[in-house]
Amino acid sequence: MIIGYARVSTDGQTLDAQYASLRAAGAEHVYAEKVSGAVTDRKALAKAIATLSVGDVLVVTRLDRLARSTRDLLNILAAVADRGAKFRSLADTWADTTTPHGELMITILAGLATFERHLIRARTDEGRQRAQARGVRFGRKPKLTQFQIAEAIARREAGEPLTDIGRSFGVSHSTISRL
Repeated sequence: MIIGYARVSTDGQTLDAQYASLRAAGAEHVYAEKVSGAVTDRKALAKAIATLSVGDVLVVTRLDRLARSTRDLLNILAAVADRGAKFRSLADTWADTTTPHGELMITILAGLATFERHLIRARTDEGRQRAQARGVRFGRKPKLTQFQIAEAIARREAGEPLTDIGRSFGVSHSTISRL
């Protein structure tokens, strides 16, 4: 069975052209929605994927109707494959997992996306290390100022209970105990 998926971003746009193309491609049922492609939790797409079974094909008019990023596309295609189904884009003939060439192209795309993630991670780690070398602190801002920390430590050394110290600064006793 061929299942179609159509999407437009705004209420002002129409789904008519996508419906016509999907029906002409043999789609027996078309799931459609008006939602931004940047939204990954799309109800009609989830329903379309949920209806897929072994041997079915999910068809879209163009890839940008399905996903906005490589990672999103690969996640959707993995969900389709998990159902034992295939995928085809009418305008992007290379994106057709019903053919060996299409499978190859998607595999290459997945490999490039993985490589890109590794490069991004490496650049991010290098940037973080340079920032730390410059003295940049990461994480949440401290709850207490340096002056408050010094005062809390002095009060703790004087024997004042941690809960009393914490209450006076509006923090928990655990925060004080970590000083």
